[in-house]
Amino acid sequence: MGSFRVVICGGGVAALEGLLRLHRLAGDRVDVTLVAPNDEFVYRPLAVLEPTGVGSRRRYQLWDVAKDGASEWVKDSLAQVDPEGRVAHTTGGRELPFDALLIALGGRQIAALDHVLTFRDAQAGQVHDRVVMDVLAGRARSVAFVLPEGPLHSLPLYELALVTAERARGAGVVDLELHLVTAEPAPLAAFGGTAGAAVGGLLRQSGIELHTAAAAFVPAPNRLLVQPQGADLELDRIVAMPRIRGPGIPGVTGGGPHGFIPIDPYCGVPGSGGRIFAAGDATSFPIKHGGLAAQQADAAAAAIAHLAGAAPEPAPFRAELKGKLLTGGRPLYLSARVLGSHGFESEVSESPPWPLDEKIVARELGPYLEASGSRG
Repeated sequence: MGSFRVVICGGGVAALEGLLRLHRLAGDRVDVTLVAPNDEFVYRPLAVLEPTGVGSRRRYQLWDVAKDGASEWVKDSLAQVDPEGRVAHTTGGRELPFDALLIALGGRQIAALDHVLTFRDAQAGQVHDRVVMDVLAGRARSVAFVLPEGPLHSLPLYELALVTAERARGAGVVDLELHLVTAEPAPLAAFGGTAGAAVGGLLRQSGIELHTAAAAFVPAPNRLLVQPQGADLELDRIVAMPRIRGPGIPGVTGGGPHGFIPIDPYCGVPGSGGRIFAAGDATSFPIKHGGLAAQQADAAAAAIAHLAGAAPEPAPFRAELKGKLLTGGRPLYLSARVLGSHGFESEVSESPPWPLDEKIVARELGPYLEASGSRG
């Protein structure tokens, strides 16, 4: 094995994509330690299938992924970083020296509104029991799906609304009132105008009333105020997406009040001497999406491999959104180039324009999971 020590912290998409990409680029030129507290990697993008009762999430043993990435798995969590000494400290008291560190911890999910059911993928079953089943049983005749101002993951809420509407239609439920309230200027605004128009059309066809550029207030249970439109809605159920906050790791440059880690064009952390990198929801990049997390991890892995003398000069991170929107019927495939927090040159297709029919398009992790199957 090589003497160049790499520590990767996290057990989600960005961490595992970075691990597998680094293994492909650098092989045994690096010694890699994966630090993650979870035993399993849960494929979170499919969490929306669980509450709607049309599928379940896939699970993979983290030990298997770590082994296939030629790394040592340490079941622990990152607590703080000593950039000058190049040591990662864990909550369990370990000190892990590094020549390069990739922080891919994901973000913290924070409830954005009171008196609502917050859709967290780890507790997706609650939405199934308290919303979807009540709609099908006639106990809930009006539901609002709320997307507050971010940063947050927007795609799952649209999927939840569309799939709920389709399940209700298939069960013969009539006179169902559905609303989707979003702070975005248009549906899935990050994907650009073409995608927004297509998704808006789907919502109308599904009988979902759309409120855009809206601020949602829930002063009491079952009451939703929508401003500036002035709507005052009495509803049986209100479901909202959580906001995302950064991990706020002591010793890591920046972070600001919300704990996000700033990154440069190569996903390096400014002021870290070129040795610390970050990818995924933990970063300050304004759009939160699994495919973008994988692209950031690829850029970071390429930079680390170059630092280790195992790869040529890396290319910078250039964001391109690619998403599969579950609708309850045929999915839509959305793509767009990204500048800042806005998409342009967006495209919509009813067939996957990328090699695998993936929910998250990831250069390494997608084919790996396709070949592995669910080992959980």
